[in-house]
Amino acid sequence: MSDMSDSQAMTSGMSHDYPARLDIDYPEEGLSRIKTLFRIVLIIPIFILAGLVTGQVGVNGLGNGPIGGNLWLWLTVSGLFLPTVLMILFRQKYPRWWFDWNLEVTRFSTRVWAYMLLLREEYPSTEEQQAIHLELDYPDAARDLNRGLPIVKWILAIPHYISIIILSIPALLSVIVAWFAIIFTGRYPRTLFDFVVGLNRWSLRVSAYMWLLTTDRYPPFSLK
Repeated sequence: MSDMSDSQAMTSGMSHDYPARLDIDYPEEGLSRIKTLFRIVLIIPIFILAGLVTGQVGVNGLGNGPIGGNLWLWLTVSGLFLPTVLMILFRQKYPRWWFDWNLEVTRFSTRVWAYMLLLREEYPSTEEQQAIHLELDYPDAARDLNRGLPIVKWILAIPHYISIIILSIPALLSVIVAWFAIIFTGRYPRTLFDFVVGLNRWSLRVSAYMWLLTTDRYPPFSLK
């Protein structure tokens, strides 16, 4: 029993201090039935804008993976993936402004997807974090990042992608159920909310490891 508790505590701690973190405030005050009913229409302008910023409109939505949020990240996030690979490989550097750009694009895209997934009803801001709390730790490339690891990370991350894709099916169903629940009750069922946020949190960690290259720590298989 003690061994199980120690194992759970270790897993929880690893998830909590992972260098990519996401939390979304639960809308305790409830959600607007009207805004939820017409969400698919209301999101069009900001969805197009986010797609233009990430370079994904007309290719595969916003490039944030199976159901969005941070399920996701995108090979073409600002076009800096391959340059970052080369910088880490040959110079062991991660330019700070590249990191800042990727961080803000990730935050913006996450706000848009949180709105799309009905998690929040305030219209996504292009600047303010609002109720979406997303943090990435800036890496010391020479100390924290292995030169050659970015070349093989796509293989190492395969188990995560399979898991996320499988879980995306119940997550999508959860959003559909939540849409009906909000229309009739004005509230997002808390269990469904935590599940959808957790899957996006998991995907953010995988994105930080695989596409953003901000950490070499292998992501935990966890929604927490």
